[in-house]
Amino acid sequence: MPPTADFSAIPVLDLARGEAALAGDLHRAATDVGFFYLKAHGVPRSVIDAMFAAAHDFFGQSLEQKQLMHVDDRHRGFLRVGEAKMYKGAKPDLKESYLYGNDLPESDPDVLADRPLMGPNRWPADLPQMKVAADAYYAAIHQCGLRLMRVFATALDLPPDHFAPFYGRPLTRGSLLHYPPQPPDMGADQYGVSAHSDYGAITFVGQDETGGLEVLNRSGQWIPAPPDPDCFVVNIGDLMARWTNDRYVSTPHRVVNRSGRARYSLATFFDPHPDTAIAAIPSCVAAGQKPLYPVTTCGDHILSRFAAAFAYRKQAS
Repeated sequence: MPPTADFSAIPVLDLARGEAALAGDLHRAATDVGFFYLKAHGVPRSVIDAMFAAAHDFFGQSLEQKQLMHVDDRHRGFLRVGEAKMYKGAKPDLKESYLYGNDLPESDPDVLADRPLMGPNRWPADLPQMKVAADAYYAAIHQCGLRLMRVFATALDLPPDHFAPFYGRPLTRGSLLHYPPQPPDMGADQYGVSAHSDYGAITFVGQDETGGLEVLNRSGQWIPAPPDPDCFVVNIGDLMARWTNDRYVSTPHRVVNRSGRARYSLATFFDPHPDTAIAAIPSCVAAGQKPLYPVTTCGDHILSRFAAAFAYRKQAS
């Protein structure tokens, strides 16, 4: 279903209102915008600040030091500037990333079965605070995500716990992000992250005070999503759009860092177990119509998008 309204600002949803009360507002935001600010999310400020501090600690090192933690085939570790671009023909993104996820030991059944992108995290031995910060942040975001998925379920006329079984062992991934200052001579077509839609279900973004996130409305205007220290920015990804038969929109967005200073952000891609079947939710398919997409799995969907976006996966293949 195509979007039904244009937008000039990103709506704010207050989780303190309660899950049932928020369902209508979430449904409108997900249908018309694909983005919203989430207030009263429950992640302590101290946990967020510790994660930003870990990002500063890691990205403040020399490139040689950072390269010791170069990304592995489970998408854990460091990606330097130039190793990611969001669509064919774009310039590589002017950003560097540190990637982590659901921290599972090598002996875990899903790891032994070689489930996509599942395995242990990797952390620099000389920066133990990174693991401490990431473990706390991941756990807090997970709880917030479970609450939010209850709101999504209610909005979609499903039992509140409908999504919970899919998130018992999630494919949720996190990324510490550093955007260097963007010199004007790099041109107007250089971005911190070029225009793209996210791959998964929903994304949580914590921003520092620099700003630069922009969201594309249907009139072709780039709408700023300025930082709010009390909120996460949450957006719908392609997997959720597919799950809802395009009732919920996965909206293109980008990062432009022309502030003259470094920008840091925290992205968490809240996705279910890789074996989760992604089939159109019945309430999103009109009577007499067929789903827009064939059934796939979360893991297959994510891997197909990774293959096009990340240089290390192209090199490995």
